[in-house]
Amino acid sequence: MSGEVVFSVNQNGVAIMVLNRPKALNSLSHEMVRAIGEQMMKWKADRNVSIVIIKGAGPKGLCAGGDIKTLYEARSSETAMRKAEDFFEVEYETDMAIHQFPKPIIAYLDGIVMGGGVGLTYGASHRIVTERTKWSMPEMNIGFFPDVGAAYFLNKAPGQLGHYLALTASVIQAPDVLYMNGADIFMKNEAMELFNEKVEHTDWSKVKVDEKLNQLIDEYRTQTSHVSKLASFQKEIDQHFAFETVEGILQSLERGGSDFCTKTKEQLLAKSPFSLKITLKQLNDGKNKTLKECFATDLLLAKNFLKHGDFYEGVRSILIDRDQSPDYQYKHVSEVTADMVDDFFKTTAPYKWV
Repeated sequence: MSGEVVFSVNQNGVAIMVLNRPKALNSLSHEMVRAIGEQMMKWKADRNVSIVIIKGAGPKGLCAGGDIKTLYEARSSETAMRKAEDFFEVEYETDMAIHQFPKPIIAYLDGIVMGGGVGLTYGASHRIVTERTKWSMPEMNIGFFPDVGAAYFLNKAPGQLGHYLALTASVIQAPDVLYMNGADIFMKNEAMELFNEKVEHTDWSKVKVDEKLNQLIDEYRTQTSHVSKLASFQKEIDQHFAFETVEGILQSLERGGSDFCTKTKEQLLAKSPFSLKITLKQLNDGKNKTLKECFATDLLLAKNFLKHGDFYEGVRSILIDRDQSPDYQYKHVSEVTADMVDDFFKTTAPYKWV
């Protein structure tokens, strides 16, 4: 793994995890998620560990997501396909371990935090955003779907906001991340650095951990200087994204006629119609599922998308050739039938490599 993720524990009981692929925006490789999962199990049992910190190396952010370019190779051979499927299995198990971790986890959502980076840190007990935060579930841009438990946590956002964020793949900043329950605390970047230094230099064996941590957070947290933009659109989002079909959402946006409606409709029409319909069903079904059940559905869908041409075409267009003009298999949402969508949620989905 050559230092792609660096683990350490200092003398004060602070375990530190640094995602260390700055040139790749700290995107998560198969080896990284496996190592993180194994390390979290060790830290869970280690009585010398009181607090865990998750942060990213380099100036650009925490994590841009999974290493999609590597997953793109899945269709090249059976071996590559099995490795890609195993990546998702290990990633989701690791994300679940974060949610269930019994000790405080401080996650610095500074800079870029997208896709797999969101999944890795969403279950952390203390999620800190800064004025540099750029948060997104961008999977719809590559003909995929928002995974890593998104059907569970996006349904915790106010109203229909989670549906909006998933289907549009919008990039949002700190005030909106706090508003949609994707983070707990705002700190200026400089204050975050000072806070981190204080955490690392506190002897946690000599204090009440939760009490002391909350005290330090209160010392360094501030209110954002901007209000949530999404909050001002909440009424429109709830109105248009309440429909249980993609056609219903698009028709509602068409009738709305506002600048918000026009822009949002354009965003949706740029996505894979197949991905739109799969994702909406995933979100609708996720309203009544546990986190574990949502991860199980994610694994099924991820494996089926690895056998569907739209995923590879989306990655080719956005990340490989960068022509920004994906030629998706289905051109209009009307071409994607309810039976096709239902079949995709079965373990024997009738899809082959394209």
